[in-house]
Amino acid sequence: MVKVKANNGTTLEVQNTQNKVFINSEEVFADIAAHNNGAFHVLFENRSYKVSTQAINHEEKTCTLRINGKSVTFELKTQYDELLEKMGMAAGAGKKLNELKAPMPGLVLHCLVKEGDEVKKGDGLIILEAMKMENILKSAGDGIVKKLHITEKDKVEKGQLLISF
Repeated sequence: MVKVKANNGTTLEVQNTQNKVFINSEEVFADIAAHNNGAFHVLFENRSYKVSTQAINHEEKTCTLRINGKSVTFELKTQYDELLEKMGMAAGAGKKLNELKAPMPGLVLHCLVKEGDEVKKGDGLIILEAMKMENILKSAGDGIVKKLHITEKDKVEKGQLLISF
């Protein structure tokens, strides 16, 4: 199941199982024809749609489609994305990089950076063990490590400051 949110505010739950598609728990039927240029022609509920892909951002899980001449951006969230968001691990994305705080209580297994290191968005910073799982905490943006507030084998609490940038 994937939650799809359009830039017009519409949110849908989409599930694809064995050649059947369900939207908000109702089976939907659409006739889709692919064209050579990567565009599609879709017949859905007796209406015709010309659809082409404008952009796909795998990191941010967004897709922009041109539907009958209008651009629509969709944000996709799986059940795992929602779980990470509830755990606080998705918080801070897109904010200015000043500090990294522990998203959950755990044990610092490894520090992947040291003071003075330059990091880019998505770089691994710390491996944190929580609930018997190893989690790589990644940089939410570009920056330089100013200070490490933890060392390997430290136990940390949720919200504890780990790194200043």
